[in-house]
This record gives sequence, structure tokens and C-alpha cells, in this order.
Amino acid sequence: MKVALLYPEVYDMARFREQRKEFPPFGVLYLAAVTEAAGHQVEIHRVAPGRTALDLTGFDAVGFSLASSATYGLMLQARQETKLDPGTLVMAGGVHANFYPAEVLHDLAADVVADGESEGTVLELLDHADDRDFTGVPGVLFTRDGQTVRSPARPLMRDIDQLPLPARHLLPREDIVLTDRLAGTDARMAHVMFSRGCPFPCSFCAVAQRRMQYRGGASARAELAHLIDAYGIEGFAIVDDNFIVNKNKVADICTQIADLGLRWSALSRVDTVDRALLETMAASGCIEIKYGMESGSERLLKAMRKNTTQAKIRAAVEMTAAAGISAKVFIIHGYPGEDIESTRQTIGLLRELRPMLGRVSLFRFVPLPGTEVYANALLHGIRGTHQQPGWDGDWSKFHIHHNTRRWWGDDEAWAETERSYAELRRFVEGEWGPQG
Repeated sequence: MKVALLYPEVYDMARFREQRKEFPPFGVLYLAAVTEAAGHQVEIHRVAPGRTALDLTGFDAVGFSLASSATYGLMLQARQETKLDPGTLVMAGGVHANFYPAEVLHDLAADVVADGESEGTVLELLDHADDRDFTGVPGVLFTRDGQTVRSPARPLMRDIDQLPLPARHLLPREDIVLTDRLAGTDARMAHVMFSRGCPFPCSFCAVAQRRMQYRGGASARAELAHLIDAYGIEGFAIVDDNFIVNKNKVADICTQIADLGLRWSALSRVDTVDRALLETMAASGCIEIKYGMESGSERLLKAMRKNTTQAKIRAAVEMTAAAGISAKVFIIHGYPGEDIESTRQTIGLLRELRPMLGRVSLFRFVPLPGTEVYANALLHGIRGTHQQPGWDGDWSKFHIHHNTRRWWGDDEAWAETERSYAELRRFVEGEWGPQG
């Protein structure tokens, strides 16, 4: 069969105004890889503002990858404007579909929506492209006799090493190999995924999968060796939601890749690292760890369900510096309850850690669809969600780039939030340079 997979182009979190590209669309890259391996002909198509009216006649099946809620409106537009042959199988999946599959089924007028891990699902759906009988396919929603049918959940793969390497060859080379993207260096680098899922319950984070899945060290090494041979990379960034959870798995990967001579970075929580692991990571080429610090206020950290403290943040940054690895932190300002006091606590902790922090990225709070704070909007005083009266239909407002929307609080609280953000931003830019 001839299959087209569509993804929305997403710009880098820190450089949104420059339209610097984020990492490749791994969801569709893995789907394309397994679909090709099964003998189908696959193309990947980018959807972007001004590029929504695609001509996909001649394809037997088209899949919409809903990579974020912020781009959901863009993908709806593409669905309306794209030209398809009558009878083309229309599939949908991805992050937004995992949170709101029934709504996606209706909004996209899709034949079927995948809820959850989809590499096995897509092949079974293609097997039923002619009869449209998805009854026996786990993890999907479809319409039968005017009623929405939900099949039993698909169990997660026990071994994600069985997956083929993502189909990077279907994208332009410049989307794969980037410079000025690895910890402030100009190294030729690529992005990789070595794990899936995140078990932590942070209330502001949209994670659809709580169980962790790790690739083995041999699998990670094979992919990096391929990237060296095919693309000449000098480094890589691990884009996993939270790479450093299982220390034994991380250490295995580090041991397997140490002799490749690559520099690399990853994301972590502050409470999942220790000295021994950091030294192992440094020895394998790790040059930067990006920590979700979020705030220096323990009141807000508790409200965010971070389960971290100022002491844990200090310890992680100090251990990272001692191991010879640069530390970067992400800050979220404006979570419900933010005020001058909490903001100055964040500034105070950043000032204390300044000698050991290489970079800081500052973001304003956005209630992302799929998060606990979004689902319990009334409890948190949040307004403007799609589940509340007066919904304006604008999904793009849920982007995290330079978002200045007022999501909670009365006029007085919002004025204090604005003043405190300006104070924090002045401090961060004065110490670490302009934010994107």
C-alpha cells in the first residue's frame, strides 16, 4: 500500500521567534520505519502555516500525527484542505489523540484513531484498510453504526529494541543534522530517543505514558554508529521526557557508547542522579544535563507535584558540576499562586547556583491540554480550556513559546505576576543572556 504520514512542524522551545526547528518528528519516523519494513511504500509530509492544502491523491492510507495540542488546529485545517481519493483510509494518533481520542475521531472525520503506542497498531489498521473492520485491533477508536467503539487497550511493548531505527532517510538531511544545538557548541549533532514515558506526576506536564521503556545499550550504540556513518555526527541530544530514571539502564547505555567519542546531552529530574552515575555519564561524553528545576519556591514545587526541594536542586547542580558536566535548568514562571515572594525565592536560588549553571531557559506557565492542572481547571482557577463554557476554538494558544496570556487570577494577582516575571527575566538575561 501507499501510505502518507503527516506531522506538524514544531519550532524549538527557546528560539520560537527565529523559527529554529525542534527535533525531528520521532512519532512518524518510527511509524514510517515499521510500515516500510512491512513492505509498504511510505512518504512523510510536513504540515505548517501556509502549507495545509496538500495533494495526497494516489495514497491508500493517510495518517495524521497529532504531536501537540498547540498544533491541533493546524492539523484540522490540513484535514479540511488536503485532497484525498475517495475511500482513502484516514488514521490519526499522537499526543493529542492519546488524551482526547473520541474528540479527534469526530473532529478529523477519521476512520480510526489510535490511542497509545502505535507501531503495532498501524500495521493492523493497514491490514483492514479494505474491510474497515477494526474490531480485533487493540488500542483504537472507530465508528460503527453511528456509535463510537473503543477496543481494549494495547499492551505496551516489552522490548522497544525490536523496533527498526527511525526512518530519517525520509526527511531532508538538514532536518536531521544540526549545528549550534548541542549545549552551546557548534558540533554536528542529531537527536535520539533512548526511552519512552515518565513515571512522575508533575501537574503541569502532559505525559500520556507513565511506564518507562528503555532501549538497551547495544541498541543505542547501533543507532549512534549508524548516525556517525550516515551523517557524520559529532554529538547527539537525547530528547526523552526524562532519560535518567533507571540508573542501571542509563549506565548500560553509557558503557556501550563510551568509545564512540561523541559529546551528548540529556534531560533529567534533580532527584534521579547521583555522583557515581554522573561520573559514568561524563566518561561516556555527556557534556550537559538539562534539569527541570521549575521554581525556587518550595510552596510552588509542592503545588506542581514536583516532589523536589531547594536542597535537592542544590545537590544535583553541585554533583553535576563536580563531575565536569554543565548544568542547565528550565524555569516555569506563573504557575497558579506565583507571586513576588515565590519569584524572589527563584531568583535567590538561581543567584546562589550561578557559578555552577551554564544555561537557564525561562518559560511562562501554560495549562497544557492533557495535564492535571488542565483537567482540574476549576480547582486551580484556570480558565480558557476547551472543556469550559466560552471555548474560543483556538488550540494554538496552548504553545509554550513567549506566551503572555492570562490563565488565572484576578486583575491584582495578574499585575503581580507580570511584575514578578519582568523582575525574573531581567535577572536571568543579565546573568545568562537574552532568552529566545
